[in-house]
Amino acid sequence: MTGLVFKSTGSWYDVQVDGRHYPARVRGKLRLEGIKENNPIAVGDRVDVDIEGHEAIITAIQPRINHVLRQSVKKTGHSHVLAANIDQALVVATIKQPRTSLGFIDRFLVSAEAFRIPQVIVFNKRDLLTADEREEVNKLINLYETTGVRVLLMCAVRDELEPLLQILQGKTTLVAGHSGVGKSTLLNRLSPDIKQTVGDISDFSNKGTHTTTFAEMFSLNEQTHIIDTPGVKEWGLVDMTAEEISDYFPEMRDRRLDCKLGARCLHQTEPKCAIRTAVEKGDIAESRYQSYLSMIAGEDNRK
Repeated sequence: MTGLVFKSTGSWYDVQVDGRHYPARVRGKLRLEGIKENNPIAVGDRVDVDIEGHEAIITAIQPRINHVLRQSVKKTGHSHVLAANIDQALVVATIKQPRTSLGFIDRFLVSAEAFRIPQVIVFNKRDLLTADEREEVNKLINLYETTGVRVLLMCAVRDELEPLLQILQGKTTLVAGHSGVGKSTLLNRLSPDIKQTVGDISDFSNKGTHTTTFAEMFSLNEQTHIIDTPGVKEWGLVDMTAEEISDYFPEMRDRRLDCKLGARCLHQTEPKCAIRTAVEKGDIAESRYQSYLSMIAGEDNRK
């Protein structure tokens, strides 16, 4: 029988089989080709199962369309499969209360692009924006749409959800975002069954308190699923060399071949660099270039 993994805590799983959810465990040690983890089962995996009473026994993992890795919070240099078989990745962001850094947004987009997963940005808290802040967001929307990213500006508390539902319909969407940006509020409105805890904004840090512990999938209908991911500290560039990072910036991908050093150019101080020339001309946004530089330097801009 085939099951779909809705939740993984590392020791037990919630698996849906024929519309019914079962607590599940693994029989023996499973290994997936190309994945080094001893226990690589992730939310979104399709698995072979045996039903024993009220429990499902996972016997094998079916081939994946794709997967997303995250940095291990316990072991430096280790990574884990965060989710599998994803149609698109969505990040909820805000420019105030709290402000999401462009560095984090770009890191999220690059992480998804590395696995060729289409991306969506939802700028939330539209109702809190001043005229100047609205202008700033509109510029960001134009910036990211030119790179092929779908972007929405909305208020998760009050706005109609139809534009977002149209994007989500028929797909499995991975959702991420800092606590406090309204991710849980948005998910709760999309489906009352989600019942995510809403984190308060800390007066001290102006950031939210983390409320999601494990990645978990929820169904909006039979064809539409949302994977809610845990805290953003795990997001990082896994198994990427400095030379390949610019390949995951769509506006840099084609231009990098025009550099004098070609694919070996890191677009820093190298002579006749097509990327730097494009930045100077305004064809590549300065903010995107700065995000790129921080990534190849290994800096942590996930905040």
